[in-house]
Amino acid sequence: MARDDNSQMLKGILQGCLLILLARKEQYGYAISESLNLFGFENVPKGTIYPLLMTMEKKGLLTSHMRPSPDGPSRKYYAITADGEKARQTFILQWHDLKSHVDQIIANQPRRD
Repeated sequence: MARDDNSQMLKGILQGCLLILLARKEQYGYAISESLNLFGFENVPKGTIYPLLMTMEKKGLLTSHMRPSPDGPSRKYYAITADGEKARQTFILQWHDLKSHVDQIIANQPRRD
């Protein structure tokens, strides 16, 4: 798949992935990027993550606070809110539903209603 096609698909699920990661523990931007890398999302540009975090914070899905860093300037940590937790749960349900339908298409097994 071309990188541009993959990028468009990723944009649709990245918010849900960030909510899942931040529900596990609050993190700062670079650490979030590193967490994504651990799960195979190596090609997500930092220029994609930071604007999305800001948008999610404006929507009330995340909060942030500055925390001193032992290695230099303070870091902005993000944490999930109650609304973010609801959005995370909704994303997981929608993801399982969507994945199920795509798996059926791949396997050429239509639903039997």
